[in-house]
Amino acid sequence: MPRAPSSQLGLFGDPPAKAPASGVAPQPPDPALVALGRQVPPGVFLGGSTWSYPGWAGLVYDREYSESKLAREGLEAYARHPLLKAIGIDRTHYQPLPAEDFAAYAAQVPDDFRFLVKAHEDCTLWSFPNRPRYGARRGLGNPLFLDPAYAAERVVGPTAAGLGAKLGAILFEFAPQDLGKPEYFAADLQAFLSELPREATYAIELRNREMLGKEYAEALAASGACHCFNVHPRMSDVAAQRRLVAPGPKTIVRWVVGRGLSYEEAGTGFLPFDRLQREDPEERKAIAALVREAVEEGREALVTINNTAEGCAPLSVGKLVEELFDSAH
Repeated sequence: MPRAPSSQLGLFGDPPAKAPASGVAPQPPDPALVALGRQVPPGVFLGGSTWSYPGWAGLVYDREYSESKLAREGLEAYARHPLLKAIGIDRTHYQPLPAEDFAAYAAQVPDDFRFLVKAHEDCTLWSFPNRPRYGARRGLGNPLFLDPAYAAERVVGPTAAGLGAKLGAILFEFAPQDLGKPEYFAADLQAFLSELPREATYAIELRNREMLGKEYAEALAASGACHCFNVHPRMSDVAAQRRLVAPGPKTIVRWVVGRGLSYEEAGTGFLPFDRLQREDPEERKAIAALVREAVEEGREALVTINNTAEGCAPLSVGKLVEELFDSAH
């Protein structure tokens, strides 16, 4: 996925893209990337886990901006990239957002763009970890664990109202923890999902691989939810996950961390996230197979990739699109 020089004209001799009102300008589009983007089938949405990386200067943004400026003002420029049609919203994992904040995000992106929004962690923690950020709650049980009323009011309602048709899915991420016997967890999960409003698609991401079995798959199928296929050291590879569970109404994938690395190792070692440093063609092929399956079966596919996967999420997206195209011919 080549860089385009900042002085490059757009397609057909058009001048470089102007900066959005925010003041963050996109990198002028490379014709090769534009052509590659046209290969992506409708209903396939690929992107990063978030957009606030100064190291993406010359790849996504026309120059280096501060992380804080990109976090506040960079989404519109990010969404102008020819391949980036999806993004993860992670800040909602720590604190629910009002509908107005989601509406502001939605206003900055085109109609053919999707958000993968993490649910507030109070929905998915059986007890609060013994860490300083949990304050007086650390070590205590969580009364809101799998509480559908709380999730509907604080998570689903504002997210769906603010993003509308641009909401790809709401992601319930279960951190590594003692979830009890798989059959009991599956029953509780199914009851929770079945009581949520039908206005959104729900995806479940596990970090306890022992939960990924027959009961879990049946719970998702019965409640119409999706499994989030995730690349993470605590989980089996995505091909193995696919053998155990069907995708659901949409194919949701998160490529979080490169195999053989911890999140901390990759987060430090891959800085400033401006190039691919540790490619994983095998995992890329497995993800491409999931996307092709979705296209063949008429499902929407949404894939987000973290910088900690291979070193640079936009370049990983480009490689994934090339893999999809090459595999299709």
